[in-house]
Amino acid sequence: MEGKRVAVALLFGGRSAEHEVSRSSAANVYRALRSDHYDVSLIGISKAGQWHLVDVDLGQPEAAMPEISRDAPQVTLVPAGGGRLIFVDGTATNTSAALKFDVVIPVMHGPNCEDGSIQGVLELANVAYVGSGVAASAVAMDKDIAKRLMRDAGLPIVPFISSNTRSPISYTDAAAALGTADLFIKPANLGSSVGVSRAQSDAEFAAACALAFRYDSKVLIEQCLSGAREIECSVLEEVGGDIRVSQPGEIVPASRHGFYSYEAKYLDPEGAGLHVPADLNADEARQFQDLATQVFQVLGCEGMARIDFFYDQKAGRLLVNEVNTLPGFTSISMYPKLWEASGLSQAKLVDKLISHALARHDRKRR
Repeated sequence: MEGKRVAVALLFGGRSAEHEVSRSSAANVYRALRSDHYDVSLIGISKAGQWHLVDVDLGQPEAAMPEISRDAPQVTLVPAGGGRLIFVDGTATNTSAALKFDVVIPVMHGPNCEDGSIQGVLELANVAYVGSGVAASAVAMDKDIAKRLMRDAGLPIVPFISSNTRSPISYTDAAAALGTADLFIKPANLGSSVGVSRAQSDAEFAAACALAFRYDSKVLIEQCLSGAREIECSVLEEVGGDIRVSQPGEIVPASRHGFYSYEAKYLDPEGAGLHVPADLNADEARQFQDLATQVFQVLGCEGMARIDFFYDQKAGRLLVNEVNTLPGFTSISMYPKLWEASGLSQAKLVDKLISHALARHDRKRR
């Protein structure tokens, strides 16, 4: 990419409960894109599903996030290849113009975003984009399917069962199946800890399922691993296919939250401690890195992913929790922070992600 300015479409927002997290991630990625190297256009998808061209000042305060205005020019992706967007200024004389770009960075989280939906749209449009393809995105987003694939591959996972609205399971049966009265309930297709609850009684279980079913028709019920450490690794695929894994990091939720909830992540400035790198010896760190590579390959991920683990240190067990193919990219998110601790700045990280996307697209086109 040296010597050539790259036209980037930064796609964010979306019809998801993680819409606000996406806005924050987009702001951070936008600042990481070097203004002397990239021509960046921000495309915001509103909660109603409309695409808009977003005007943002690079010099805005660090805490500011891009706003998706209903009055902004609307955007339509033209599935004819060549990286074209048509934007229509509905506030003026209904004029339209083409906006050309080389690559799309989808900084989007949750259903209709990182579950293969937006990847499918970009595949149909025959444009380069950052991150995993349709299949891996869909598989990793559905925690039930992802865990089944990892289990079949012999990878260690947190014991779980799934339940759906057609045949919901009772607390008694769930506790019996998992061998514990202490359970976690979460929507199968969501992230950022939205809709996640802990249950230790029939009443808490009923309330937890009701909350999770607000976001998804399928929920995951897992063993609560009391006292287990929460360890995360960032994975990056290079242009040539080599897979790099960052130093592991650790999340220590504040005791008042009980677990790493949405509030602890995004609303409480002191909701959790982020230990980067994690307090692990070299052998332990290598085990997490090796397992992260295996998970990345088993699910067919590309470009990037964040792999989350539980570490039952007393029993010496490493267990895979979940996989995020479009991990949070906010200023406090673990994915970029782990790479910074591993010697890769956010600007260089974005460069590598874009290079991988362009190379993959060129390879597929050939």
